[in-house]
Amino acid sequence: MVNKSEFFNPRSRYRGEVKPENLVFNANLQEFANRVTIICGLETNGKLTPEESYKEIKSLWKQLKRSKKALGIGAAPFQP
Repeated sequence: MVNKSEFFNPRSRYRGEVKPENLVFNANLQEFANRVTIICGLETNGKLTPEESYKEIKSLWKQLKRSKKALGIGAAPFQP
């Protein structure tokens, strides 16, 4: 039986190049996706306004971008 946390916040196995920064970013990306899904559901059911939803998702996106930059994802100038 799956516990409630695993049901509401499923995690998928990472299948890319195994490096610590990739694993951390993947976890951040999955968290972003889960939270956006929840926000969309709240907006669809009238619990959040479209403006509130937009602001929340924009804030989450900025956090994800900062995470990517801090981890150096995609910024490897010395690799071919």
